Amino acid sequence: MENNIQQLYQEWLANAGECVAELKAMSADDRKEAFYKDLEFGTAGLRGVIGAGTNRLNVYTIGKVTQGLADYVLAHKKSGATVAISYDSRNFSEEFARYAAAVLAENGIKAYITAELFPTPYLSFMVRKLGCDAGIMITASHNPAKFNGYKVYGADGCQVTDNAAAEIFGYIQKVKTFDVKAKDFDKAVASGSIEFVDVTREYLDAVYERSVGKNRNVSIVYTPLNGTGTKIVPQMFRERGFEKVAVVPEQAEPDGNFPTTPYPNPEKAQALELAIALAKKNNADIVIGTDPDADRIGAAVKTADGYRLITGNEMGVLLIDYIFTHKKNLPAKPVVVKTIVTTDLAARVAEGYGAEVREVLTGFKYIGEVIKKLEQKNEGERFVFGYEESYGYLAGTYVRDKDAVIASMLVAEMAADYLAEGKTLADVLDGIYGKYGKYYHRTVSFTYEGVSGAAKMREVLASVRKNPPTAIDGSKVVENIDYLTQTKLDLPKSDVLSFKAEDGSKLIVRPSGTEPLIKVYITAATGGEARIDAILSEVKKFM
Repeated sequence: MENNIQQLYQEWLANAGECVAELKAMSADDRKEAFYKDLEFGTAGLRGVIGAGTNRLNVYTIGKVTQGLADYVLAHKKSGATVAISYDSRNFSEEFARYAAAVLAENGIKAYITAELFPTPYLSFMVRKLGCDAGIMITASHNPAKFNGYKVYGADGCQVTDNAAAEIFGYIQKVKTFDVKAKDFDKAVASGSIEFVDVTREYLDAVYERSVGKNRNVSIVYTPLNGTGTKIVPQMFRERGFEKVAVVPEQAEPDGNFPTTPYPNPEKAQALELAIALAKKNNADIVIGTDPDADRIGAAVKTADGYRLITGNEMGVLLIDYIFTHKKNLPAKPVVVKTIVTTDLAARVAEGYGAEVREVLTGFKYIGEVIKKLEQKNEGERFVFGYEESYGYLAGTYVRDKDAVIASMLVAEMAADYLAEGKTLADVLDGIYGKYGKYYHRTVSFTYEGVSGAAKMREVLASVRKNPPTAIDGSKVVENIDYLTQTKLDLPKSDVLSFKAEDGSKLIVRPSGTEPLIKVYITAATGGEARIDAILSEVKKFM
């Protein structure tokens, strides 16, 4: 490996003009981390640390993957191909997006690109609205500032799924990094091979069609966490009649350094600290926060005891219950979709309203696939709601990804409608628990960075497969599913292990598709947080 790393390093020194200073400053360890592998392309595209090297995100790795995507698109459509592109607030996002457009233009593919940053679901909408053959979103979602990423979407507006990703990766592997060519961006714009587009009006109109509530008297504090939400969520609130909205000033403007929070993820309590502080000052009813690419939403609601954070699982349950009790003209055979790591309470609530619940692998692309299959049977209107516990929600079929814009609208409407009924979201949630029972959940991530970390991750997963748990905190495991080898479920193969105990408690173990993490999803059917702690102690023994 060492000889190959040195060879790649010298090749980059000779050819990567934009990175020479950084390359020369690298230590031996830095070189190893930057060149020991290529960034991996999967169903979530690319995600990595910004910097020089094959294992980093830079214009050269962006160029290589874009050339591979161009070859894939042209293999399926010889002429007239188009690709939509947008980007978030991260460092170098605009530069990467424009370079990708220039590479596509060099290949004779027309690129439609936004003139400024917009949310990930907006890109999904662009692909569908403009009838494009693919889409590119430059984003690393909720990751820390040192990361950026490259998501690829199919013609249906959904992130590419396993087979397409594998085919695209095959084309990428054939590309020599420094052979990639790109047109001059400004000249390509002048010639029409790159075109700036804005579909904001159409996108928001599609969001508004899914409106449920009638009340607007609610006080909101909103934070875009220095991301793309600032472009569109405040506009949505204004146009929908929510007049009492305060935006957190320190997090209002796009900033790829995310100076007020090291991890701009609304799943994390720390990310909403400034918003909750402003809510206390304003005596606001609810806090809403969106992540940098505005596909996830976090929230906190005012209670008698202060502001209560609503988890991703809880918000999905609340929205299902709200939509089925407040929305008129629901379809005759409604479908709700959840991922395998999302709370079983969601299924119980949805089924209580007569909905069919479908369960898919982790990743919103699989929820998009359910919508696609329904539409192929002319039953697209049956899809009512889909969500995953990691704070991602979608109502309607206008996009094929989680959408924090529509989620912000629905949460605001839900809060206003329940306030008119004399209830908070916390009151409603407690009522749901009283009716269906309460499940306790915790998601824990174990980090394995670098060369040694990747090897350790493989060892851990192999060990769990070889020696699976036989009990979860004293309750016998009665169901053991390895999604890599199972054949009974109508689901793709996936590196996920699931264990269900006799009392209903669960453990699900999976490597992250975008970060050097193993995620463990813990469900305690009884015993509350103390039981979660006990199960976590057991988990740590095999991590």
